[in-house]
Amino acid sequence: MSENILEVSHLKKYFPIKGGFFGGVTGQVKAVDDVSFTIKKGTTMGLVGESGCGKSTTGRTILRLLEKTDGEILFNGEDISAKDKKELRALRTKMQIIFQDPYSSLSPRLPVGEIIGEAVKEHGIVKPEEYQDYITSVMKDCGLQPYHKDRYPHEFSGGQRQRICIARALALNPEFVVCDEPVSALDVSIQAQIINLLWDLQEKRGLTYLFISHDLSVVEHISDTIGVMYLGSMVETGKANDVFAEPLHPYTKALFSAIPMPDPDYKKERIILEGDIPSPANPPKGCKFHTRCKYCTQRCKEEAPRSIDVGGGHTVCCHLHDK
Repeated sequence: MSENILEVSHLKKYFPIKGGFFGGVTGQVKAVDDVSFTIKKGTTMGLVGESGCGKSTTGRTILRLLEKTDGEILFNGEDISAKDKKELRALRTKMQIIFQDPYSSLSPRLPVGEIIGEAVKEHGIVKPEEYQDYITSVMKDCGLQPYHKDRYPHEFSGGQRQRICIARALALNPEFVVCDEPVSALDVSIQAQIINLLWDLQEKRGLTYLFISHDLSVVEHISDTIGVMYLGSMVETGKANDVFAEPLHPYTKALFSAIPMPDPDYKKERIILEGDIPSPANPPKGCKFHTRCKYCTQRCKEEAPRSIDVGGGHTVCCHLHDK
């Protein structure tokens, strides 16, 4: 049996652009364009990139909250796109998501106990006589108190609301969780608490995370592997230590140069990217990054780079490394 819990191959998600007098399809937004990666069981993969690069769309397509345009998604060796509604419903207990904004993802009309337990009842996770104790146990694991059950989301702080979202996801005993920028709406001290909570829960429950974020410091802290996305495509992947120690793609180098350093006396070169991000509805020919890359050659403008393994599972899509 494979040690990978998730295998994504050549995943594409395009959104139609409609216009004209008859409202026909005039083009496509290539939000996710030929993305491939794997995640081992019990590990965390960090997915980073600028806003609009396709990170969240990738996560939601994997969960089939959005239907893929093309490609293959294997979860525990099974093709999830081949599952019917009944099979997909059963799969929901194994694959969950924690959203970016905890307030907007929680119903203001339900008390916390019902928010966490709604899906538990729906899927019959525990017997009715065990329900209340089970919800209390899940809440305690996530740093919430039993008396919080009867309170409503507006009565909690941002950090507490995110704990409620985490508890709601974990109440179904999932194996795989997409964390869609779960700490970006929180201040720094609360971010650290939530990251440590996710770490503790991973060790306790054997969880696997796809951790989506634009905060590289957070990703470096929590991730075992990392994928860097640009304009819908994966430009670099590898073990987090390897990628952070020696980023290879010019885009990755530019992103990492913006990470603040704790030592004020340490000086490093800040790489400023020129120009705007091209439209995913009309991406550049060849290498998508060539319009902003100082190493651009004629080959970059005409030929899309292939994925090159430089050793240890560290891959990069760049002509500079294609000797």
